[in-house]
Amino acid sequence: MRAGENVRLASLNLFSGRTAQGTAAGAQALAAAAVTLDVDVLGCQEVDLGQDRSGLDQTAVLAAALDTRWARFEPTVLGTPGETWVPYSGGPVDGPAYGICLISRLPVLTWHTLTLEPARGRFPLPVPGRPPRLIWLKDEPRVALAARLANGVTVVCTHLSFVPGVNVRQLRRLRTWVEELADGPVVVLGDFNLPPLPVRALTGWAPLVNTPTFPGRRPGVQLDHVLGVGLPPGTRARGEGVADLPVGDHRAVRVVLDLPG
Repeated sequence: MRAGENVRLASLNLFSGRTAQGTAAGAQALAAAAVTLDVDVLGCQEVDLGQDRSGLDQTAVLAAALDTRWARFEPTVLGTPGETWVPYSGGPVDGPAYGICLISRLPVLTWHTLTLEPARGRFPLPVPGRPPRLIWLKDEPRVALAARLANGVTVVCTHLSFVPGVNVRQLRRLRTWVEELADGPVVVLGDFNLPPLPVRALTGWAPLVNTPTFPGRRPGVQLDHVLGVGLPPGTRARGEGVADLPVGDHRAVRVVLDLPG
């Protein structure tokens, strides 16, 4: 990283390109969210590719809105979550898929992935509303996607399990992988499905944003994080939650990372 440089980063749970009310938002809303965030690196979770419910390559729409060619979609499942799907095991994607993505306006030198094992069985997932309700879902495989940038920073995006205990196991595995991968400063961002205290206790990473993010309209807990690993002394971070985006059921988190001059 060069002295005096700043890097703008954000994480957004796309909710498959739906509004907080669960209706399809469309390509214009996705593009508007990306333009509003206006960052150098954007990591997204719950990203659709060719799903009937959205009909889009959502990663491509976001990359076009940010006017960049450095973008990667990493599937976790082939098929449709909540309906019929199989774990993604590598190779070409033919048909609908679902996963995470990283998009960068800064040149990406290399990409790296880590598969995280899911829980076995079906588990209750609370759904906000009036009244709140529970739905039972089979846990999906998870993944972490890392981009090593030309400026020396590595950015990692992930989406951990909603199943208590399993997300803790995945976070421990992620911590080990990040430490092995690190060759300079690292920023880890995403939807961890965990509040700040266990995240900090399990990783020791520096929180760069501290604000409730879920549910998006009236957040009561922070599930979405941006964390610094091995940042140079004197680095400053300005973090915030971003409300009123046209997609997602979480608030986005955005950070401006200022490096020492």
